[in-house]
Amino acid sequence: MAILEVKVPQLSESVASAKLLPWKKQPGEAVQAGEILVELETDKVVLEVPAPAAGVLTEILQPAGATVTADQLIAMLDTEAAASVAAPAAGGREMLDVVVPPLSESVASAKLLPWKKQPGEAVQADEILVELETDKVVLEVPAPAAGVLAEIIQPAGATVTAGEVIAHIDPVAVPTAVAAPADAPAAGAATTSHADAAAGFAMPAAARMMAENNLPAGSVPGTGKGGRVTKGDVIAALDAGATSPAALPAGARPEQRVPMTRLRARIAERLLQSQAQNAILTTFNEVNMAPVMEMRQRLKDKFEKVHGVRLGFMSFFVKAVVHALKKFPIINASVDGNDIIYHGYFDIGVAVGSPRGLVVPIVRDADQMSFAEIEKKIAEYSEKAQQGKLDMADITGGTFTISNGGVFGSMMSTPIINPPQ
Repeated sequence: MAILEVKVPQLSESVASAKLLPWKKQPGEAVQAGEILVELETDKVVLEVPAPAAGVLTEILQPAGATVTADQLIAMLDTEAAASVAAPAAGGREMLDVVVPPLSESVASAKLLPWKKQPGEAVQADEILVELETDKVVLEVPAPAAGVLAEIIQPAGATVTAGEVIAHIDPVAVPTAVAAPADAPAAGAATTSHADAAAGFAMPAAARMMAENNLPAGSVPGTGKGGRVTKGDVIAALDAGATSPAALPAGARPEQRVPMTRLRARIAERLLQSQAQNAILTTFNEVNMAPVMEMRQRLKDKFEKVHGVRLGFMSFFVKAVVHALKKFPIINASVDGNDIIYHGYFDIGVAVGSPRGLVVPIVRDADQMSFAEIEKKIAEYSEKAQQGKLDMADITGGTFTISNGGVFGSMMSTPIINPPQ
């Protein structure tokens, strides 16, 4: 028997203690190296405590809710003991666990969106099984290996945490044939083509937008490959005034109650916090943009031909902001308690609208980037935001944020401060 100690990791200098959240493993259960055993809640962040090695959790020394300090012993791990990690499949085969991937330190949980596969269906390695909606981004959960989805442990809509097992995959099973409906064509009868089967199928971003706008399946014609419905198809349908096919009686006063996404709820919460905790002052200044507009008009075709991206105004704004921040370093600083942190780098947040709400991806080291590099990075973020593909790293950090209301025709606007900027 080889016993390893599980201790509280180092806390920041300003944090004296932490609170243990519910344990993710219980004594007697097997753990993998690096698997999260428990989370610690401090005044600032939630920290994860990973298993130092693979083995079996033999003893929990501090229960959930206990207050602990750095380096305190909280559990014991036997690295030589054997335990059953997952229920065996038919024939004694072992299942593979599908687990929630690591979340950001500031994100404690996520919500499961509808599963893309159902039990009995075949899956390929790295095929996306389900998406997780957090307060900041949508994360994808891929299949760890090819096989058959044997069991869904957590249903759509469930709240899950990092490292939690949400499904099982049988890596060697044969997929179960889907039963044919009663009116299916007999053997030898004509069947639909793959293109016909794909027709009407909504791509993930399109399906999400249809759900948010209460557009039923089949109400949006698809122009994608094989008749698939794309996000552009949904936008076009909304612009054309697409609604539910059911006709409304004269004088009707319809209402629709739609659960707020975690991102929108988090945005609302942070806006209120920002207004309550910051002294907000807005000044308006007129700037003669005629020279910039003339330069852009004169160079835009050549710029796009050489660099493969359009020359917009945002690259000019980013360059202007970096110039101002170098001149006035206090504006590039952030507040941490009673301290002001002066940043010697320029990570510029650019507010981008998405179907799920406003997000702020970060253009890092903007002072070292060319106009073309800035435009390419912003275009990349815009596309990822529309598709719900932004990673946690894309939106973490930032020393100064640019909000651009001009795209909506705004003449003036009062942005909300993005703490701790």
